[in-house]
Amino acid sequence: MQRFVDKVVIVTGAGSGIGEATARRFSEEGACVVLAGDRRAPLARVAGELDPERTLFKVADVSRFADVQALVAAAVKAFGGLDVLVNNAGIAPEGDVTKVRPDAWARTLAVNAGGVFHGSRAAMPHLVKRRGCIVNTASVSGLGGDWSLAAYNASKGAVVQLTRAMALDHGKDGVRVNAVCPSLTITPMTEDIKGDRRQMAKFRERIPLGRPAQPAEIAAAIAFLASDDASFITGVCLPVDGGVTASNGQPAMG
Repeated sequence: MQRFVDKVVIVTGAGSGIGEATARRFSEEGACVVLAGDRRAPLARVAGELDPERTLFKVADVSRFADVQALVAAAVKAFGGLDVLVNNAGIAPEGDVTKVRPDAWARTLAVNAGGVFHGSRAAMPHLVKRRGCIVNTASVSGLGGDWSLAAYNASKGAVVQLTRAMALDHGKDGVRVNAVCPSLTITPMTEDIKGDRRQMAKFRERIPLGRPAQPAEIAAAIAFLASDDASFITGVCLPVDGGVTASNGQPAMG
């Protein structure tokens, strides 16, 4: 498919995992892609494997509005406009409220929720001009609670509600706003879980499809929500979770 020819797409957190897979997917479908992240080396690696005429990367801390403003300005300057913003950057410290350090709490909210706000605020005037769209990476952890992920749950819950609020506020501008809500996905962020056979067995038991997601599977859902195939979809927080949210939480019988 070539759904994004002549489209300009920004992907944050694009140096690894879901962000990397998403940048690759948009590039494969013909988009001009701007990769953003807080470290140069991973961005340069991914960008170096994409079409150089349609690729730009920029180091940016999404918790800093000035960084995100500069990112959006660079995208518009390089490619003439902006059609899609993928707010994907995120972190996930573990711990309940007695164990999460106050600075880790603040940083998690600043990156995961603040990054969505900053990106959306900076990009919105350009998206309105081109009747573009936003896709946020939320999580099933924003739809229901987890044990020992208090800061992450709070931040992703904020992303879910911000997605809905922006969909209401900017539908009149022709801008669609949606989110994907993945369950366990094999990325560098989840390497510790992947290496724990006991923990992985628990996840496989809870995921009806019996396995975690691959980043490309989440990227495919993001690309769908950003495409004209989803032209009448806004305000949706789409579980891409192998069936996790189909359960009411009770254990399997028998």
